[in-house]
Amino acid sequence: MRMCEGRVALVTGAGRGLGREHALELARQGAKVVVNDLGVTADGAGVSAGPADEVVALIREMGGEAVANGDDVADFEGAGRMVRQAIDTFGGLDILVNNAGFVRDRMLVNAAEDEWDAVIRVHLKGHFATLRHAGAYWRSEAKAGRRRQARVINTSSGAGLQGSVGQAAYSAAKAGIAGLTLVAAQELGRYGVTVNALAPAARTRMTEGPFAEAMAAPESGFDTMDPANVSPVVAWLASADSADVTGRVLEVEGGRICVEEGWRHGPAADIGRRWEPSEVGPAVRKLLADAAPPEPVYGA
Repeated sequence: MRMCEGRVALVTGAGRGLGREHALELARQGAKVVVNDLGVTADGAGVSAGPADEVVALIREMGGEAVANGDDVADFEGAGRMVRQAIDTFGGLDILVNNAGFVRDRMLVNAAEDEWDAVIRVHLKGHFATLRHAGAYWRSEAKAGRRRQARVINTSSGAGLQGSVGQAAYSAAKAGIAGLTLVAAQELGRYGVTVNALAPAARTRMTEGPFAEAMAAPESGFDTMDPANVSPVVAWLASADSADVTGRVLEVEGGRICVEEGWRHGPAADIGRRWEPSEVGPAVRKLLADAAPPEPVYGA
């Protein structure tokens, strides 16, 4: 029995890179897949149905079921349409993989407002819009006595967890996705939904620029940067077996899985009264000396 047999999945940004591999692996594991992709370039320009159609064809060739969707994840009504397409085509929705995105890398002082808005829109609003519509469907199903074992797999990044020089907008969006994951896990758990996020390290169009050398394929041996390495984790998180895991961020690189621990309460001081400004510096420095050092920012 394949671990996602008979389940219905919606994968955004599934025409290329990580999303493509996720859609293919879910299909191998028995899921029926809505393959969403706008077919844009790495910086979000242009539109093409080709990438989504190609993945659908590959899934059908392997004996699976899939349909293409060309809606914009960050268009609220479009996000609703793709959720509805899954329900109308396959009879429901069990799995949402939020993966779509692009980058417009700039040093902070050179970033244009429209570049910032575009990156925040596709990543952060794109995650919210699909999650909002899927969550409403799962709530209505639960209230009607048809509680589904639903799964959401969001896509954060090491850039969002540790920061990345030259990627302020992308880092901010991916940090926001990690926070959204925590809240959604708590709010949707009552309806049978788990919500987790991945921080994948893989060779994709978005990593060809700043991390091209590090992401290059080796001449021989295990290719740790192959995006297909991440998809087995997606398949397991999408399965019924992962019901006890929610509100987590997993970093995946090659054969390595790491549970990210994120912001936690560290050393604290409470003097029971209002601090004098002159007291703050020594107190904070003492706390910092007792605290764990921060992870280094990528590119620093």
